[in-house]
Amino acid sequence: MDNAVYLDHNATTPLRDVALKAIMDANAGGGNASSVHRFGRLAHRTLEDARERVAALVGAKAEQVVFTSGGTEANNLALLGTLAGIANRRVLVSAVEHSSVAKIPGVETVPVDADGIIDIAALDCMLLAADTPSVVSIMLANNETGVIEPVAEAAAIAHRHGALVHCDAVQAAGKIPLEWSALGVDLMSISAHKIGGPQGVGALIVGDGVEIVPRTFGGGQERGRRTGTENIPGIAGFGAAAEEAKGSLDDYRALAQLRDAIEERILKISDKARIFAHARDRLPNTAMIAMPGVNAEAQVMAFDLAGVAVSAGSACSSGKAAAGSVLKAMGVAEDVASNAVRVSLGWTSTMADAEAFIAAWTKIYAKGQVGAEVPAA
Repeated sequence: MDNAVYLDHNATTPLRDVALKAIMDANAGGGNASSVHRFGRLAHRTLEDARERVAALVGAKAEQVVFTSGGTEANNLALLGTLAGIANRRVLVSAVEHSSVAKIPGVETVPVDADGIIDIAALDCMLLAADTPSVVSIMLANNETGVIEPVAEAAAIAHRHGALVHCDAVQAAGKIPLEWSALGVDLMSISAHKIGGPQGVGALIVGDGVEIVPRTFGGGQERGRRTGTENIPGIAGFGAAAEEAKGSLDDYRALAQLRDAIEERILKISDKARIFAHARDRLPNTAMIAMPGVNAEAQVMAFDLAGVAVSAGSACSSGKAAAGSVLKAMGVAEDVASNAVRVSLGWTSTMADAEAFIAAWTKIYAKGQVGAEVPAA
């Protein structure tokens, strides 16, 4: 695997060295953060130090950070914990949300345009249609196409209707600058393993005055909003990764050059290839590309055999390589959507990785075209 090229950073990105060290140091320290002896106080100090670092990543206050087991739990807590027990509550979500939002019981779906951007006018009309307590959930950046949503604009509209606003910022954190106050949301979800921290740790950022009904019950940790003994080693790794990710935003911004080079070369190889949301503001590391005549599952396997790891979309699909709901919501025809794979660069990516992908794409495309003359990469 030494020569393997990893281009699936939106699924998970490799653990940063600083995160690994923080995890090991926390493991060596031991102690329960709720204990009052010196081992407990040391663990508590580690916990609160990480909380400060995670808060700084998104421009929030430390006391707003609620640690969870990941982005999925954070999303669930945001949408199920805010209006719990309220009759006739409404949860409005964009049509391209992650499954941890889209599968919340009783959600209403707000349509998106052909690039996956939420229809702001439709959201306004849907909120106007019923005077009922509501929560609106909009991701900041799409996990498949990378397109960036107009969250601040949507939040302003939702607030005019008295709705709370949740933002799934799992894919955006550490890739683009985030400022809690500028987005104007009430709740925000982030995840450690998307920024070079460990898997199994996330956070929900809760706005001042927003009440969260806990989904678990126990000792009152996390100010009673998410009880249970905190995962101190994981949280320590999260904090270390958050600090390094915030300081490396320029490096992530530079990945747009690799992404653009890949897309430019692919379109020269085949003008029938399709890059989704190509002209829209996107994450600098993400490209969703449909290869004419070759379905996504075959591509993923062929790329893997060529030593290049890509995906067919979200990693939360039980390992299946198939067209996801995002492209369908964008109105993409099934025969095109089924040929799309996601390329997601990350903090370890190099130009050599981009070249390896282009070379593999060229060979796979050539094999999939019967009688077609394929130009060299």
